Amino acid sequence: MKTGEIIAIGSELLLGGRADTNSLFLTDALGTVGVEVRFKSVIGDDERDIASAVRVAAGRASVIVLTGGLGPTRDDRTRRAVARVTGRPLRRHAEALEGIRRRLAAWGRTPSASQLRQALIPRGADMLPNPVGSAPGFCVLWKGRFLAALPGVPVEAERMFTESVMPRLAKEAHAQDRTERRLFHTFGLTEAEVDDRLKGLVPPAGRVHVGTLASPLGVTVSLTRCGGLTSPRLATLERTAEEIRTRLGSALYGEGLETMEKIVGRLLVAGGLTLAVAESCTGGLIGHRLTEVPGSSSYVDRAVVCYSDRAKTELLGVPEDLIRRHGAVSAEVAAAMATGVRVRSGVSLGLSVTGIAGPGGGSDAKPVGLVYVGLAAGGDPLHSAEQRVPVALETREFHFHGERQAIKLRASQAALNLLRLWLVTGGGRRT
Repeated sequence: MKTGEIIAIGSELLLGGRADTNSLFLTDALGTVGVEVRFKSVIGDDERDIASAVRVAAGRASVIVLTGGLGPTRDDRTRRAVARVTGRPLRRHAEALEGIRRRLAAWGRTPSASQLRQALIPRGADMLPNPVGSAPGFCVLWKGRFLAALPGVPVEAERMFTESVMPRLAKEAHAQDRTERRLFHTFGLTEAEVDDRLKGLVPPAGRVHVGTLASPLGVTVSLTRCGGLTSPRLATLERTAEEIRTRLGSALYGEGLETMEKIVGRLLVAGGLTLAVAESCTGGLIGHRLTEVPGSSSYVDRAVVCYSDRAKTELLGVPEDLIRRHGAVSAEVAAAMATGVRVRSGVSLGLSVTGIAGPGGGSDAKPVGLVYVGLAAGGDPLHSAEQRVPVALETREFHFHGERQAIKLRASQAALNLLRLWLVTGGGRRT
């Protein structure tokens, strides 16, 4: 296999202002075209440091991918650094220049001199069009190395790599060098529990590897085969994948690029159901995630943020005495929130979440990380007989750990997962 290196450029990546998420995508994508990423570097916005990183990469990798530093500001120095280290002066690229003007005109803007500088690329390099933003990238062969420079914005980097860089690399990739990877996403199990379920699945030594990665959204299992992708070996890989699905059971909610919100949306559409959400501690995160899916307007009616006790009463009809008796963070209030948002919006399903995201506000009885999720299903006269679903009211208690943002993410995932489980076990079937 070819050896690859990813160089992420941007001082904000070193100062903690932003995480380098591009490298995760690029590592997987490069593997599919026979490039094994052996090195990753994070470099600040210094031209000499960037040039030095490229020199080092050229001494140990045959494919080098840079992300970041292609914008119009003074701290965007990737072009100059690459021109410096390769000995290829910057030249204005006519097609890149026209693309920048066309993109900014579509946005109703007149390009500034600094924005037009984005059309400068090293002499002899190929321009990589940007279908999302204004900054084009470029790729160049240098000393037998393939070097590609992409913007740091993830959506731009991913589109440009997939559409412009991967086809170039795929032409030279050999089947025996390619990596096949399958991803399986779970929720509700710890990483140790997932590992126990998969114990003994593959031999410890071999070209098939099973790994796990935990995040606030659950545990992802990766199944990877490096090289030698003959038809029999691919068939064996698929049998292993099927065994993983069996062992993970209902904790498995998606594969590959599937997300919980996409899965839930698909199930709601299949059942002809509509949804309303009432959020307290997640502050609109569930609604945001659901509506990020194209076409979600066909099943999402509304998402209400009722953060205060007064909002819960005024917007959802949660009785004040219920809150006084049980507290806003309780199974009883979660149930009342789910019922209230369902009845007042006239939808099939009501989903709610209330909890303590921290860092303050907890107690011995109700610590930070305590979350209740509620789900209320219809059966009322607001729906036709064809759309009526079984009457149901469920609540779940969760205890999450981590910082505030992690708890909010886990709470949103738990709420969507409760809805998913209810839908896949038959609750979402029309009666």
